[in-house]
Amino acid sequence: KLFTAVSFKLSYYNEYKSYLRMEKAVKQEWIKLNVGGTTFLTTKQTLCKDPSSFLCRICHDENLIDSLRDSTGAFLIDRDPTYFSPVLNYLRHGKLIMDKNLSEEGVLAEAEFYQISSLVKLIRRRMEERSEDRKQKKRNQNVYRVLQCHEVELTQMLSTLSDGWKCEQVINIGSGYSYECNNSEFLILASYELDGDHSQKPSNFITKIQTP
Repeated sequence: KLFTAVSFKLSYYNEYKSYLRMEKAVKQEWIKLNVGGTTFLTTKQTLCKDPSSFLCRICHDENLIDSLRDSTGAFLIDRDPTYFSPVLNYLRHGKLIMDKNLSEEGVLAEAEFYQISSLVKLIRRRMEERSEDRKQKKRNQNVYRVLQCHEVELTQMLSTLSDGWKCEQVINIGSGYSYECNNSEFLILASYELDGDHSQKPSNFITKIQTP
């Protein structure tokens, strides 16, 4: 048991030393990028947050290192620098922060080009959620109105509901102050369905009641 414990600690120590050497090797190794004519300065540590990304490969692939540099030593990348900024910042701190003038589709295109899988998934999820929110808002909604009337007015009131209004329920709430048998009062619950963008307005609740 003692031998096993010592072996485990030694293995863990060696792995930790290896990690420290690797971290030290990339830490503060600054890299200059020329993206569409705009210069960005960052580190290998940042560019290698996603080991399978194009940005990480240009730090280690000798062929790319030799062929993609300008006269100042910056890596040449023929992409839009405006949309590269949120991609680089995402690699720096793990958060997607976009200027309000940028489109998610544009940042997604850059994330796909640089093959940053976690960012691609994040943007697609955001776009899907926003699309679902728009659909939810466009779903039809109902407007409800309640009208009170006497029994003698009930039939005529129902027949004069305007186009688009639908009677949902008629509720007998009993008699008013009068004890006449035909003086019971009713509540009419009616609904009006709005279109998806709510641009239409409900018509008047009832048309004008014709007096005999």
